[in-house]
Amino acid sequence: MTERKPPGVSFESWVDRQIREAEARGEFAHLPGAGEPLPDGLDTSYDELWWIKRKMAREGLSVLPPTLALRKEAEDALEAAAAAPSERAVRRIVTEINAKIRDMMFKPPPGPPLGLKPYDVEEIVREWHAARTD
Repeated sequence: MTERKPPGVSFESWVDRQIREAEARGEFAHLPGAGEPLPDGLDTSYDELWWIKRKMAREGLSVLPPTLALRKEAEDALEAAAAAPSERAVRRIVTEINAKIRDMMFKPPPGPPLGLKPYDVEEIVREWHAARTD
């Protein structure tokens, strides 16, 4: 659509003609989503960041405030420690997450409070041993 609107022709008529001609050429025949229902979520109120949210959902991304992200990471670290193959791995996992927790405790980022303190490595190792002997 490189041609300019001719003078004296209303904009609406010119656009309608462009669409009609493109349709006659079959340019709309095989567009993605043709013949499919509209995606869910179109009935919601206007959100100016809708396209970013949809893109993030499609890519499997999420953004949490740093403290909430660390809480999730700490939760995952405890699960990983429980499933670790050796005591050495348990100690490494817990030591790494403790370092991150301490960093955030001493340099609080914006957002909700962390509400965590470093884990007791020896206690987690005892729990890991107990789970292995049962």
